[in-house]
Amino acid sequence: MIATAALLLGTSWAQGTSPSGPTVLVVGDSLSAEYGIGRGSGWVALLQQRLTQHRPGARVVNASISGDTTSGGRSRLPALLSQHRPQVVVIELGGNDALRGLALNMTEDNLRAMAQASRKAGAQVLLLGMQMPPNYGAKYSADFAALYVQVARQTQSALVPFFLQGVADRPDPTELFQADRIHPNEQAQPRMLDNVWPELRKLIK
Repeated sequence: MIATAALLLGTSWAQGTSPSGPTVLVVGDSLSAEYGIGRGSGWVALLQQRLTQHRPGARVVNASISGDTTSGGRSRLPALLSQHRPQVVVIELGGNDALRGLALNMTEDNLRAMAQASRKAGAQVLLLGMQMPPNYGAKYSADFAALYVQVARQTQSALVPFFLQGVADRPDPTELFQADRIHPNEQAQPRMLDNVWPELRKLIK
């Protein structure tokens, strides 16, 4: 996947002023980095708009990079925590690990380390779970989905079991995907936000 620079959302925050409300840090891959869609149309940008309505002063920092793995996210996280001091960390990683055939125990270990580091820094954690297509094999798909549940339980993190629910499991899933059939299109972004919002709003104080 094409590498994309991390986005920083929230005008006053980007200009260097301190936010008056909580900061939500999103650490993800292309699903959160607006890969192949218009700038400002992704679910993270839509989250900033919703937070402005529901929690004035809150800011979203989008530190997502297309193609990133849990290893990449784990290596980047300490600096992000130190720089932004978020109240909530949303971790949306793991899909590229599976696509590259990386060991599931490594993915699980990286996610656990990220959640633990975030909680140690004083942040609440929300994991966005992913699922693999059936062609990966029933056992692999089940084990991959289960690792998010395991990490959430071990680290007392909130969990969205399947981030792409209502997008990838539609009768015709291609209608909400780009031509590559991997990346959701702009029409899918509101649904992705709706999947995240119920759990995220519980963590925002």
